[in-house]
Amino acid sequence: MKCPFCGYTESKVIDSRPAEESTTIRRRRECLACQKRFTTYEIIERLPLVVIKRDGSRQSFDKVKLINGMVRACEKRPVSLATLEGIADDIEQELLSNLEREIRTVDIGEMVMARLKDVDEVAYVRFASVYRSFKDINTFMEELTKLLTEKP
Repeated sequence: MKCPFCGYTESKVIDSRPAEESTTIRRRRECLACQKRFTTYEIIERLPLVVIKRDGSRQSFDKVKLINGMVRACEKRPVSLATLEGIADDIEQELLSNLEREIRTVDIGEMVMARLKDVDEVAYVRFASVYRSFKDINTFMEELTKLLTEKP
């Protein structure tokens, strides 16, 4: 690590501790040449996730878009924003732990629907109606019938 004061490339670590909810490590260092101290942060380098849209275009994964879609489905429903953020975090973590760097929107939508079904069935049907582009009332009723037959 290059010293910001004298430019010397050797330093020793005096103190290390987790920072920012344990996603980074803060290191206090001392330059071996000028003995001045400075702080560095170490973070995990993540490769970007690329989402393949239905039309074949690609864009980077955006967790905010995911949350916004769920918020619209849960409008006027007793589902907290913290719950939706937790779902988004779980999905993002699952995608990052997967070896694939490109994921289809179809797969992300299925992951959201599976989780929303457990949280709020009305929100699930709302999300599914937009996501699966229900064409008419019959498609809507088919989804509701499936939901009712799965229920214990």
